[in-house]
Parts: sequence; C-alpha cells; structure tokens
Amino acid sequence: MAETPTTGPRWLNEEELAAWEGYLEVSTFLNRRVEQQLKDDAGLSHPQYEVLARLSAAPGGELRMTELAGAALTSKSGLTYQVAQLEKTGLVRRRSCESDERGIIACLTEAGWQKLRESAPGHAALVRDLFLDGLTGEQFTAFADAVEAIRLRLRAE
Repeated sequence: MAETPTTGPRWLNEEELAAWEGYLEVSTFLNRRVEQQLKDDAGLSHPQYEVLARLSAAPGGELRMTELAGAALTSKSGLTYQVAQLEKTGLVRRRSCESDERGIIACLTEAGWQKLRESAPGHAALVRDLFLDGLTGEQFTAFADAVEAIRLRLRAE
C-alpha cells in the first residue's frame, strides 16, 4: 500500500474498493468461462490457446521462445511447459535458431493452424458475448482507454 510522508497509508474509498472488488470478480469469472470453453471445445488451456494465437499472428507462424514469452505474458518456464504440451499433441514444434545457437524457435504446425481455425470462432463468440456485448460503445471506449493506461503504467515499472 502506498504511503505518503504527510498522510500515511492511502486507503481505498468505498467507490474505489467496490471497483477493485468488481474487477477481481469479473476477471475471475471471465478467466473461468474462457478456460472452460477452450477445454470443452478445443481440448486446450487458455495459455495454450494464447500460444497458438500469438504464433499465428507472427510472420511464418513462428517466434523465438523469448519473444513468445513476452507476447504471451508468461514466464519463460511457464511458456516452456505450455509449448512442450502443445508439442506433444503435434500443434507446435521447436527448432534451433539459425542465427543464435542458444535460441529456440516455436513454430505452429499445420495441425496447430487447423486447431486454431476450429477453436477461434467459438472463443471469439464467447469473448464477444461475455466481454463486449454488455457494454455500450461509449462504455467500451472508456474501458479500453482505462485498460490501456493501466497496461502502460505496469509495463513501465
């Protein structure tokens, strides 16, 4: 908790606390529903889907593991585990980086592309239903602006 020399701890007021608790509830609910939908429809965890999605957006469907860890917002060890699981199912493969002998590149396989094509529509529909459709255009714009401000502040730390 932040403290200032003249005021002591900066407690949350009622409105701030309600917003924080609301965020935690919504975040938990969304994560659970997305995780369940991906498991039921695609046999994937949310982190695994995220790896496939990030690779699909990269040129040639491949990224160095260090870049993928940054893009997927996970630790290197967490990413290594997820990629290993995807590799076991044939959705991703790893290869050595030609320009750096220590580097490893994760590549989306044809089966990975197919899994993403099959699972993306249901995932997008759920995200739209739970996350976007309950907001007006104005609310969404304000929310998106607020999230971006928080994201930039956290990334700067």
